[in-house]
Amino acid sequence: MSAVGTPSTPGTPAPTGQGGRAGRAALTTACAGLLVGLDTGLIAEALGFIGRDFHATARMQEWIVSVLMVGALLGSLGAGVFSRRFGRRMALGAATLLIGVGALLCATAAMIGQILLGRFLIGVAIGICTFTAPLYISELTTGRMRGTMVTTFSMLQSAGILLGYLAGGILSGGGHWRLMVGLPFVPAVLLFAGCAFLPSSPSWLAARGRFEEARAVLRTLRGDEAAADHELAGIQAELGTSKPVGGFMLLRTRPYFRRSVALGVGLQIMQQLTGINVVMYYAPKILENAHFGTSAAAWATVMVGVVNAVVGVGAIFMVSRWGRRPLLVTSCVIMACALAAAAVIEGLHLQGMGAVVSLMVALLVFVAGFGMGAGPLVWTLCSEIQPIEGRDFGVGCSTLANWGMDWAVSNTFLSIVAVAGAGWTFAGFSVMNVVFMLFTLLVVPETRDVPLDVIEAHLEAGRPLRRIGR
Repeated sequence: MSAVGTPSTPGTPAPTGQGGRAGRAALTTACAGLLVGLDTGLIAEALGFIGRDFHATARMQEWIVSVLMVGALLGSLGAGVFSRRFGRRMALGAATLLIGVGALLCATAAMIGQILLGRFLIGVAIGICTFTAPLYISELTTGRMRGTMVTTFSMLQSAGILLGYLAGGILSGGGHWRLMVGLPFVPAVLLFAGCAFLPSSPSWLAARGRFEEARAVLRTLRGDEAAADHELAGIQAELGTSKPVGGFMLLRTRPYFRRSVALGVGLQIMQQLTGINVVMYYAPKILENAHFGTSAAAWATVMVGVVNAVVGVGAIFMVSRWGRRPLLVTSCVIMACALAAAAVIEGLHLQGMGAVVSLMVALLVFVAGFGMGAGPLVWTLCSEIQPIEGRDFGVGCSTLANWGMDWAVSNTFLSIVAVAGAGWTFAGFSVMNVVFMLFTLLVVPETRDVPLDVIEAHLEAGRPLRRIGR
């Protein structure tokens, strides 16, 4: 995701320093993805032990998983206001602090209510992280680095999930769930310290009228005074000379902003309806129900994390070569086919080693399909398509939609399976991936290498959403 005001005129010299200072700042920010993923992987492995020790029903276990999404929903709701008032760096630092506190609460829990509180606080922090990190990265970087670094944020989520699964696999032998849920405390402390060395967002500074500070930060990040001054001029042009308008007022008065917000919300809803978090949160239970032993299910879940992480690394390279639309369509096709296969296996109640292995392969292919496209690209697109004046509000709306739908899916999955069966449940998610593919073909733009100011100009000019990029 490119910084606002990236030079878009042919012949304009590209910034030369972004691979250094900007890259390091963006990579530090992207490490927030590790914390987001770590809690996903850890709770999947710890859930069964928590349920056993506290005699939690299946419904209570759904709440242990999904209370994080309630927190994330509220966190993303307030992240825009907090980030706009205090800056991206402060928002990220506050989020890491909350994750540390939440991890300690979970690790020392004497009752299930304390786990719910700790998971809720972690959720609030994750809602802030998933709002702030992609937006902050987009404002620090330019050109191809934009897509690469936001994809790195997503890849590190995958790496965090894998670390959680690995820790769970190692610790599950002794049932050490307290160590599992307390593990995020360590990286949270490290990232909190790292936030002290991050620069302020140039776009945020400019939006507050602090143009000289924005110029100084840009010159440091780009290592090229002319390019930095040109970029700042683009930011100032996008901000215009009018008094800043609030997000709700923009939504009411600017049709183009309503369209960009609707697209961001639609992308995040479709991402959650792929079924990815069903697999990530409940993989051990799915595999145990398919006649994997408890230990075998734990290590088979690690394989899910390995595939997710490996494909996430590959996506960093694919996103800048393939473009957003082709990669997203391919991702949807792979996911739809994989879940259709899982639906047949579960729906026909196939037995034997062949059926078990086939189900495992189907889930791995599904995770690979998500990791190559729908996972990283939705966050990238949502931070690219919003105009600068309403970017906090627009990204906040899409992040809110993500966590709201994540909660709805994760809070009902076990109950739906109990009523409809795993076969029909997987079939429903397969159909939703077909819908996601059609949605992509009809309205999602190609934004690869397109500066944010150009995307905004096309949006304001009334171009169809599919054509606001290249």
